[in-house]
Amino acid sequence: MTVDFETTYRRHVAMVVEGDRKGILNDMAPGSVPSVFRGVNVPQDKVGSAEVVAVRVEGDRATGEAVYRTPDGPIGLRSGWGLVDGEWKADGLENFPAGDE
Repeated sequence: MTVDFETTYRRHVAMVVEGDRKGILNDMAPGSVPSVFRGVNVPQDKVGSAEVVAVRVEGDRATGEAVYRTPDGPIGLRSGWGLVDGEWKADGLENFPAGDE
C-alpha cells in the first residue's frame, strides 16, 4: 500500500520546522544526498514556521512546495518525490520565489 503523499509531505515539512535532520534525511531517496542540496538555499538553523503552498501527484511522481519563514527571510522550496518500495522519497530540490523575498 502506498502512503498518501500529502500526509508524507506535511510530516516532512514539520520535521524541517522542528529541525529533525535525521528524519529529513530518512525521507531522501537512496543516492540523492548530497547532490540534491547543491545550489539550493535551504533553512540552516531555526525555522519560525512553514506553509505548504502546493501538493501535486502525477502517477508515481509527486511535487511539494512550501515556504519556510526563517530569521534571514522566507525560503521557497519545491521538492520532487518518487515512489521507492511503496514509500515516497524526496529526490529533487529547487528554490522558487517565496513572494515577499
